[in-house]
Parts: sequence; C-alpha cells; structure tokens
Amino acid sequence: MTAASYVAFDLGAESGRAVVGRFDGGAIALEEVRRFPTPSVRLPDGLYWDALGLFRELTGALGGLDRARSIGIDTWGVDFGLLDEHGTLIANPLSYRDGRAAAVVGEALGRVPAEEIYATTGIQFMPINTLFQLLVAGDRLDRAETLLLMPDLLAYWLTGERHAEETNASTTQLLDARTGDWARGLIEELGLPQRLFPQVVEAGTTLGGLLPHVADATGLAASTAVVAVATHDTASAVVAVPSASPGTAYISSGTWSLVGVELDAPALSEQARAANLTNERGFGGTTRLLKNVMGLWLVQECRRAWGGADYAELVELAASAPGGVLFDPDLPELLTPGDMPARIAALCGTTDRAAILRAIFESLACRYRHVLDELEAVTGRAIHTVHVIGGGARNVFLCQLTADLTRRAVLAGPVEAAALGNVLVQLHASGDLGGLTEMREVVRRSTALEAFEPDPALDRWTTLYDRFLTVLDSEVLTG
Repeated sequence: MTAASYVAFDLGAESGRAVVGRFDGGAIALEEVRRFPTPSVRLPDGLYWDALGLFRELTGALGGLDRARSIGIDTWGVDFGLLDEHGTLIANPLSYRDGRAAAVVGEALGRVPAEEIYATTGIQFMPINTLFQLLVAGDRLDRAETLLLMPDLLAYWLTGERHAEETNASTTQLLDARTGDWARGLIEELGLPQRLFPQVVEAGTTLGGLLPHVADATGLAASTAVVAVATHDTASAVVAVPSASPGTAYISSGTWSLVGVELDAPALSEQARAANLTNERGFGGTTRLLKNVMGLWLVQECRRAWGGADYAELVELAASAPGGVLFDPDLPELLTPGDMPARIAALCGTTDRAAILRAIFESLACRYRHVLDELEAVTGRAIHTVHVIGGGARNVFLCQLTADLTRRAVLAGPVEAAALGNVLVQLHASGDLGGLTEMREVVRRSTALEAFEPDPALDRWTTLYDRFLTVLDSEVLTG
C-alpha cells in the first residue's frame, strides 16, 4: 500500500464496508477490503444498534492494513449514543426503526409549533428524527453528559475527541439551518439538556490521531489522521455527484432514497414546509434540499421475509410482472421491520411476489417524480437530468422506470458514491484537492456513467403517474 491511501468506512443500515482509496493525481481507485453486516438487535425493550460490534469491525479492518494517510467514517443519520461524565456509553444506541418515538411527535409539536421548528431547522418532519428520539430517552438523559451521533461516536473511540460533524448534526432537527450551530432556543423550549450537544465542526475537519491503544491494536501509526468527513452517508454521496448544475437533481438510492438538489442556502419558505422538504447541510457550505423516500428498504424486508433471495433475481421477477399496481411507499406502517410482503399485499390486493416487487419499483419511481416536481416548484428551477448514485444505480430496471416516470434523463453512477465522497473529503483535508468543483472533476475521471432516456411512449407513463396521484389523493381524503 502506498503512502497516499485513504480509508473510508461507509456504514449503511444493512451493511458496512471498509474501502481504501488511492489517488494518482487524476482519478481515484477504490478497493473494498472488508464488508460486514450492520444488523440491529431486538431486545425485550426495543431495537438497538450493536455499537461495540461496529467498532470491532472498524479496528479489525484497520488491523489488516499496512498504513493509511487518514481515516473517515460516514453512517446513516439521526441515531446517537449517550455518554456519561466519564465518557462511558450509557446504553446501546436506539435504532430509528424502533418506532417508539412516533408516540411523542404530537407532544413535541405541542411544546413548539411545527412552523417554528421548521423555520429554525428546515428539516423534514419524520418520527425517526433525533428530536423525537430524545423525548423518549427517559432517565438516560439525566445521566448523560454528551450526545454523539453514530459516526461521531465511532470517531470518539478512535481519537478521544468529542464533536458533532455538521452534515449529520443537521439530521437531528435540532441544528439551526442558517447558522450551522445548535438551535439553543429550540432545545430549551423542548426541555432538553443543553449540555448534551458538543461543538459542531465542519466537514473536512481533522480531529487528530489515533489513541495509543487503538494504534497498538491496529498496527497503524498513532499519527494517522482521523477526518470528520461529510459523516452523513448521503452528504458523502452527494459530494460524489458528477454534476450539480441548476438543471440537475440526485437520487441517492439505497436503503433510503434521498431525492434532492444542491443549493447555496436553505429553503425555509412555507411552500418548502408544506412539501415537507428537508434542508440538510452539505460539504463546503452547501444545502441539500431533499426528501427522504422509503427506498429499497421495502425490497430488503421482502427479501428477508422470503428467505434471502438474490437481489438480481428479485429485479428480474419484478420485470416479468405486467405492472400498474401502485401504493404510497412512504406510508408510516412500512417504516418498521416486519412482514413487509403482507403489508404491501394488503395495500395492493395481491400476494404474487412478482406483482409486489413490480409495485414497489413503480411506486418508488412515481414518488421520485412527485418529489422532483415539488423541488422544481420550491426552487423555481427546471430539472432535466437526474443522477442516480449509490447501490440503486446498479438496478437497471429501476433506473429506466425512473427515467420513464419522471420524464427526465437519468445518469446512473457512481455506485460507490458515499465511499468515494468520503475519500474526496479526506483528500481535501490533506490539501490534495480543492473544493467541490475540483472534486467533481475527479469524480468524472474516476467513474463510468450509464445513461437512460425516457420511453417516448408518453401516454402509458402519464396514465400510470396519474393513477399514483389518485392513490395519494385517497390518503388525504381518508386520513
């Protein structure tokens, strides 16, 4: 391994990877050196992440390397660990799919109106948000001194440094969208302890080297830098979008589908709030205006219920079905683990596996269209090209459906967007790369893209999308 090697840990809600990035001055080559599951664990009192197991995977991966210039960690958002006054983890971090926080949404909005929360944070209202999770934390808050989001917690165990990296901190719905610091007034109104919230640092901040015992255990030099990259995995992925011109949008497609655009400043209008769009912070002072769509979680849960079928086979099965059966993929009852095929069958009126899978993919593509139209209306920008990044970029069937139903050109890739963005920010921290413009030039040199054009048979897809709008309207009427 050469001296210019950068280690990216990219942890998703289904699996995590250790990826080594090497930069030759023109392009980045990525090599996956370890893959591991990131399962949640069901205990009698709830659904939790095995944080210590995740850290063991990280140090195990580092122990297999000869050297590294720096290390960066990105994970999903909103979930956190609480440390006591001695820096000890009080309990395993709760998984956002536990579901219990949904019960306190009304209580929170009774303390602070939704309009005020949105005007301050600009974040999409979802029961999984850290704001609501903290309100069900009970006596753990009394014992806690510091809150660390998942990537910050893992970095703390590597370095001993406690911090909150801005892109992930923005997912909490407790960060001020304008200042990039904690919304202290909102935190006080909600009755949450101010002491919990550590210093916010910008993406690209070097935190320090490895703790002596970590260096000894891994064989790496204690001087190996740990960088607070864009630690929200979507923020890292968006760094690796090949282009972010005003006419483009992105879909970071994985367990979740994050459909959005990149802006210079947050969009906090009433129109944005009514559309429930989220303003998450991005690298380099940007804003990621987006919406969370349920994504491939629906397929993952079906796959689990069906005994672990191959993903490629499931996609082929979906393509064999006639289609035309639709449902709203963002229904709250689809958020938590369980018998997903039965839930979708109840919505679609069929138990046929092929029909269920086809309904998932067509419904997701319809929802993408709906969000893209909302983004156009809020920003005043016409979107003509959609970059599909992340694991979903491999799904040719879904990419073509996305082009057909959104009526926009789709460019798929890079697949390893989050890991690539992670490495790019490390290169920036080391001084080897400048800002986003230079980073995206490297992305284009490092990645092959696949293009999808909308089917010219417009009537078929217009009819299907209109049927989806009818599904959404029926929810409003019966809600």
